[in-house]
Amino acid sequence: MKHVDTKKAHDRHIIESTIHRYGALSRGEIHDLTHLHPSDISRLVRELIVEGKLIEAGRGESSRGRKQVLLSLNEEHGFVAGVGFDDESVLAGIMDLHYKMRSKIQEPTRLDAGAEGLIEQLLRCSKQAIHEAGVDPGSLRGIGVTGSGLIDSREGTVVMSSTINFLRHITLRRVFEQEFGVPTLVENLSRAKALAERTLGAAAMAENMIYVEYGKTGIGAGIILDGKVLHGACSFAGEFGHTLMIEGGPACRCGSFGCLEAIAGAAALESRIRKAVREGSTSQAMELAGGDADQITGWMVLEAAHNGDKTSLALVEQIATYLALGLANLVNLFNPAVIVLDQRLSLAGPALLDQIVKVVRRQALNHATQNLRVCFGNLGIEGIVLGAGSMALERYFEIPALKPPRFMVEAVTPPARRQNPLRRPGAGEVPRRTAPRPASGSGTKREHPELPAPPPAASQRPL
Repeated sequence: MKHVDTKKAHDRHIIESTIHRYGALSRGEIHDLTHLHPSDISRLVRELIVEGKLIEAGRGESSRGRKQVLLSLNEEHGFVAGVGFDDESVLAGIMDLHYKMRSKIQEPTRLDAGAEGLIEQLLRCSKQAIHEAGVDPGSLRGIGVTGSGLIDSREGTVVMSSTINFLRHITLRRVFEQEFGVPTLVENLSRAKALAERTLGAAAMAENMIYVEYGKTGIGAGIILDGKVLHGACSFAGEFGHTLMIEGGPACRCGSFGCLEAIAGAAALESRIRKAVREGSTSQAMELAGGDADQITGWMVLEAAHNGDKTSLALVEQIATYLALGLANLVNLFNPAVIVLDQRLSLAGPALLDQIVKVVRRQALNHATQNLRVCFGNLGIEGIVLGAGSMALERYFEIPALKPPRFMVEAVTPPARRQNPLRRPGAGEVPRRTAPRPASGSGTKREHPELPAPPPAASQRPL
């Protein structure tokens, strides 16, 4: 979590974050939402306007009588970059503070030059997106990077990718921060797209939702509980495709057998349709692939199923059932209000969605499905960039905590202990003496140098 040193800096962040969340607000509405003192709000707003971070956005209705001046974020004051990649495409884009896309770059992923070549491509596409957006690189407030595979978001590291074999323990956060000098977040594709669908897509800011990523690279789940993305102990939460569905089922790339991904993933769908065609089945998917069975993709099978192709329909019904069984388990575990399915699944039409809903309602707990909404996502491939950029915006507008004392957050060498002159001896301690104790029985009166000398007798006082 971010930290600041002063209450003033903390309150400034609160004002900006509140306007970011709720849109244009008056000073009175900011007070109602934050309970900051009105005089502090007026003073801090003036500073933010002078700095160009806030602008006046007309007047709005007010319960207090006269119309009040509305305050909005200055969208030209800052921008964020979103970068996404998998084994097929690299995307980079620039967003303003209102989530508006200013530019987008897309090109095939470079896999022939190893990790160094891919990193160079990611940085180059990011710079090209900044250039095409026509923004000053100094106005960049953050970068979000998202990729397929196991991502340790706390360290900003790609731990491994089952589809890009040379990506092993690559700390992308350090690479981007050294290149651009701004805070960088690195996240898994499923979680980033879940955030995009929640903020800008079909989930409509649901506090509890699950997004299901369905792609050639696998099946993932982005889980948001109480408005927060679920990461898990090692940042590996959401590997939905590797949940066990069949004991001793088909082999999965993770090394196990019977995983959901191996049974119902896009790659499994392609393998089954090619096998069916080679064994004599007819399918419209062959026409979509130009007569070459090796060119059939899972998306072609979904499209053929939507068009009524019997072979494709049978295969799509099978994967829909397994997907729904897995989703029923997620519903019982996390009790979401909304499940958003990858937009690409909509190629199969509403019949696939109806089947998934039917099986989920049959298999999951009644109370958990009573108000559950299941829908296709609104965002296509641009959701990768929007999700990555949304992460950077959420981090930029995160309300920081006041900075704790240094000894509470890092290891420090304490100073040598000094004797406190006002400290009283504790239990079991012997008071320090400034003069030696006289020998016992010597007849000498015991003196206590620590105590003041008694006053002289009256007969000895001078006149």
